[in-house]
Amino acid sequence: MSKKKQSSGCPCGLSASFDECCGRYIDAGVLAPTAESLMRSRYAAYTMNNGEYLLASWHQSTRPAELDLSREERFVKWLSLDVLSTQAGGESDEAGVVEFVARYKVNGRAQRLHEISRFRKEEGRWFYVDGDAEEG
Repeated sequence: MSKKKQSSGCPCGLSASFDECCGRYIDAGVLAPTAESLMRSRYAAYTMNNGEYLLASWHQSTRPAELDLSREERFVKWLSLDVLSTQAGGESDEAGVVEFVARYKVNGRAQRLHEISRFRKEEGRWFYVDGDAEEG
């Protein structure tokens, strides 16, 4: 039952449609108001192999020069996102931390990414800075 609900909602796991949820940040250029909303939109961007959005939402101090998602496009299927906790990262904050678990399959084999991600807001815009991740 939850799989059907998630598949009809946004890839980030919320029940709103993609356009009403992460699509407004990814496609319409609306700024994500919180660290969690940016993190969810980045997850949705990964499910769509949208490297352009991922790079644009990555803080310049840690952003890679390029992001090649061609391997992911062929071999990775993102399944679900669970936000475990948030620390700060609200509309009036300048920094925030979001802990999450993302589940995915690589060549049909189930994996999970557990990450504690750090975000920073500059000039009203949230950016992903870095994270501590465990995969398995």
